[in-house]
Formats: sequence, C-alpha cells, structure tokens
Amino acid sequence: MWPSSRIQDLFGIELPIIQAPMAGANGSALAIAVAQAGGLGSLPCAMLSPAQMRSEIETIRASTSAPINLNFFCHDAPAPDPAREAAWRERLAGYYAELGIDMDATAPAPTRAPFDETMCAIVEDTKPQVVSFHFGLPAQPLLERVRATGAKIISSATSVAEARWLEERGCDAIIAQGVEAGGHRGMFQSADIATQAGVFALTPQIADAVRAPVIASGAIADGRGIAAAFALGASAVQIGTAYLFCPESTISQAHRAALKGAGANSTALTNVFSGRPARGLINRFMRETGPISTSAPAFPLASGALAPLRAKAESAGSGDFSPLWSGQAAALAHELPAGELTRQLAARAREVLSQLATRQEHES
Repeated sequence: MWPSSRIQDLFGIELPIIQAPMAGANGSALAIAVAQAGGLGSLPCAMLSPAQMRSEIETIRASTSAPINLNFFCHDAPAPDPAREAAWRERLAGYYAELGIDMDATAPAPTRAPFDETMCAIVEDTKPQVVSFHFGLPAQPLLERVRATGAKIISSATSVAEARWLEERGCDAIIAQGVEAGGHRGMFQSADIATQAGVFALTPQIADAVRAPVIASGAIADGRGIAAAFALGASAVQIGTAYLFCPESTISQAHRAALKGAGANSTALTNVFSGRPARGLINRFMRETGPISTSAPAFPLASGALAPLRAKAESAGSGDFSPLWSGQAAALAHELPAGELTRQLAARAREVLSQLATRQEHES
C-alpha cells in the first residue's frame, strides 16, 4: 500500500502521517483525533507548565491507547539583556501609543522553555511512544534517560549536516524540514536563513546521507505532496498547516481568517515575534518592522514587549501583532475534522501513488 512502511513499523502506527506539534496552536484534542485515525498525534510541550503537560497527557490517554509523540524545544535559554529588551520596547512605542497602552504595561507572554529535568521526569513517568525535539537534541544525560524509557527519538534537520549530526547521536528517524514549513525553523548549526533548502531539495539529500528513515516536512498539504515525498525518499510526512484549519486546533479567529485568505506568496520568514526565524503569514507588524530585525531580543524574549500589543489587538479581533504561523501551502488545505482530514490525506496519497505505479507499468 505504501512505498515504505519503515515509520509505521517504527512507531506502531497505521498511516505514515505525523501531525506536526504546533506550540500554542494545538493541544490534546488534535493529537487524539489524529491518533485515532491512524496517524501519529503530537502534543507540543514547550509552552506548557508541568501541570498542564501531565493534564494533557492524561486526557490523551483517557481517549486513546494509540502511539503519541511529545515534542520539546532544545534551545539554550538566553541570558537577560535589559538594554536590548528596553530598546526593543522603545522600538514599539508608537504602537503602544496608537493602541492606548501604557509603556509600562505587561501582559502574559508565551514562554518557551527548553527540555529540562522536570520535563524529562514527565517523559519517564508517562512513557510516550515517540519523543521529538526541535533545535537539535538535549544534553546527552537527558537524552539517554529519554532513550531508556523505550521512546523512539526524532528531531528536525534543516541541512544534511544537521541530519548526520542527529543520526550520530542515535535519532531513530529524522525530520527533513524544508524552508517552506510553517512555524519555527529547527536550524541549530547555522543562523543563515538565506541558505535554507526547500523540502524537494532537502529530502532526497538527507535520505541519501543517513540510514534512519526520513520524514518530509514543509508545505505538504494534500495527497500529491505526500506521494512526492515518498518519491524523494521519505518514509513519512509531517503535516502542520493543514491541521490548523481543523476545529480541534486552538488558533485564534483572526489566525483562521488569515489562513483562509492565504496564497503561495502570503508568508515570510520572520524573527520579530520570538527572536528566532519562523514562517508565518505576513501581517501589519511584519510589514512595518521588516520580517527580520537585528533589534529583536534573543529567542524567546522578543515576545515579551509584543504581548500587550497582541493582547489588545486580539481582543478586538485583529491579528496585526500576532504570530500567524503558516507554511506555504495553506491554500491547498480544507476545513475538516482532524480525523477525517488524516484519513482523506492518506486515501488521496494512495490514489496518486497507484496512478503513478500504473503509468510506470504502461510505459515499461
């Protein structure tokens, strides 16, 4: 049925479809729906407190015994830089005045914590079938503790060099994250976004360079994209933006509205929302500050000064100051429940693969 079953065999799932873990955009409901449909449901944990993490895992386990993936960030926590953060807040002063917000105002800013002892203990207690990392891997002692639970370990690579590095450290599978992908770039050996490769160039090169199965990620939103990924040497795909359209996603109404109007040229890589390059829909803040700013504080501190602006704008139904994460293929997505979408994606991919196989038979 599929050109490769390596990922299904590795993770114990029916379909070679991984729902991308999207911090701030999905919780247990989306992971459950995808898992029940036969894909790998994922819970993003970087923005959850330990109590929230345990609660979400309990909710998942109460609904399904299917394999799940817990996802964590592995960035180095930055040292506070009060001068840079003050300069960034001053850069935003005009927006504060426009929205009638006191410059000393604060609002809860999204926190993105790197994988640590507390998170590792939760993995040890809950024993997910898969643990994925973004921005590399955690320190070796923590990584070995995760491996000892029996979990399969995967991480994102944005270059062949990163993929080789991950395999050398024992990753069971590697996500080839093309530059088309929405959300944060998983790059950890380079900061140069100008040299990042697209998924159609990256996937076959990584597949040729490593022995581990490869998961293609980046602007894959329909059966054609899944079939193409297999043709390029992938054993599965990771899909994010298409799932944002599902009722189970937790994005704002402003984000949903922007996604519905998105086209192939509607996104850009930006660091102004978090301090680290990520792909999102172009909105007012990105246009007026420029998508990349050398003034933005280091990840994830840039979001602090934006938090009051984002809160005020979102309360009025505006996404002008919100990170509207999206890959380049939003226009290919459809509004469907996540389980139905997962099954439909698989069915359409099988149709395309069958048509290609029939064509090859006729031509031979």
